[in-house]
Amino acid sequence: MIAETVCSAVSVAGLGIAAVTAYRKRFLSAARIAAYSLVPIGLVMTGVVGWAAHTAFSPTAWAGVVVLAGAWLLFAGTRGVERRRGGSRKERRAAAREAARPETVAPASSAPSLGPATRPATRPAPRPAAAPRASGSGDDFSDIEAILKKHGI
Repeated sequence: MIAETVCSAVSVAGLGIAAVTAYRKRFLSAARIAAYSLVPIGLVMTGVVGWAAHTAFSPTAWAGVVVLAGAWLLFAGTRGVERRRGGSRKERRAAAREAARPETVAPASSAPSLGPATRPATRPAPRPAAAPRASGSGDDFSDIEAILKKHGI
């Protein structure tokens, strides 16, 4: 009985606020406030509030909520672990079998174009140090000096 009275009072207050908002020429906001304020009285009229009031004080209902929350946590946790591991157990076993095969080649693909290396890779020879320039400015302006000499400047 109290829940229905409170919902009715909230709806009337909301409709009053909507009327003041409409009086201020803010019709879109007034319509939105009116819509929100009609929800509680609609819930009372459909019986949802009575059902919720009886459920809120029922220990069996709260035990059911706890069981549902536990089931949801288990489901979410197992999905998170499955994503971290990379798929289901069946998929991981299939991937392990594929990795165990030597020379796995995709169907309808050619052999690798680069075979194994026949000789060990050698390091390139170090570059000899450049002799100091006569101009004294180093390598910074050597390209510029060459261009200027080429043009006779």
